[in-house]
Amino acid sequence: MKSITVDQLAQREGVPLIDVRERHEFEAGHVPGATNLPMSELGGRLDELPGEAFDVICELGGRSARVVEALSDRGHDATNVEGGTAAWVAQGRPVAQ
Repeated sequence: MKSITVDQLAQREGVPLIDVRERHEFEAGHVPGATNLPMSELGGRLDELPGEAFDVICELGGRSARVVEALSDRGHDATNVEGGTAAWVAQGRPVAQ
């Protein structure tokens, strides 16, 4: 499974970011530019995933790792963000609501 740190995420440009946390978690604060596709809804929304390579984030990195494994098995070019939104916030990075 491919993965990056939040430091690497902050340096990336032009790579879509999918946040797989539930809607209420996303609305409470997320990495700017992220698109919310909750893990619980993802099976019915696969057509909304980017056609190109994309990153996947959750709160701590566990859910996103499971999603990346499943999507990679289906041929998607997905990368997990280690430490998730919690690590992003812990570093004092900006959060959108």
